[in-house]
Amino acid sequence: MNLADVLDLLDATDLGAGDHAVFGSGPLLVRNIIAGVNDIDIIARGEAWRRAVAAGELVYLPEHNITIASLHTGRLTVGTSWAIGEIDIDDAINTADQIEGIPWVRLDLVAEYKRVAGRSKDIEHLSLLEQWLSQASHYPMSQLGNNAVE
Repeated sequence: MNLADVLDLLDATDLGAGDHAVFGSGPLLVRNIIAGVNDIDIIARGEAWRRAVAAGELVYLPEHNITIASLHTGRLTVGTSWAIGEIDIDDAINTADQIEGIPWVRLDLVAEYKRVAGRSKDIEHLSLLEQWLSQASHYPMSQLGNNAVE
């Protein structure tokens, strides 16, 4: 999926406001660091999780010992914890960057997750992220953390 596909999918998914953020490779996609994703991963709590469960299908992932809500035939997955690494879900949601009116997990947390995951795609994504950051012409560095980016 390209960014337009992802934005359409997120627009069609009403998780409410304040209790979720796009994670995984999504924050790289929205900044044009990567060209596409196979699916979108969302971390959620409270009302967003309840809405995801009501709208989707619960799927247990035994390899990670977690249950996720799968929506839109698996193109969007929602979880209350993350299977790889030790991401503080509340912090990740509370400090998410607002881009296109959607909360996206900060790049430093995405990088931390991808370092721990260590899959070939994660290593490639880390390399692309490092290249992107080295260009430093995207946004002021203060906006790569906890600020709105338009």
